[in-house]
Amino acid sequence: MLVLTRKKEQSIIIGDEVEIMVLGVSGDKVRLGITAPREIEVFRKEVIADRSNGNGPRAAEAQPDSSPRAAETQPDSSA
Repeated sequence: MLVLTRKKEQSIIIGDEVEIMVLGVSGDKVRLGITAPREIEVFRKEVIADRSNGNGPRAAEAQPDSSPRAAETQPDSSA
């Protein structure tokens, strides 16, 4: 693992096309900006873990949303 120290508004470059910039630091949270071509998928690690456990976006699409707001926006099936 390569470990780098960066300050706000400093970047690292991966390959020729991916740039990761530190946008801000607040407490223990770091905001990153990632510039990459559209064909390169960029995901948070926990999203990949959820996908491999069957909890990814496709699994969520298969289950109806039961939140109150979702009920307001879904078409009435009784008509």
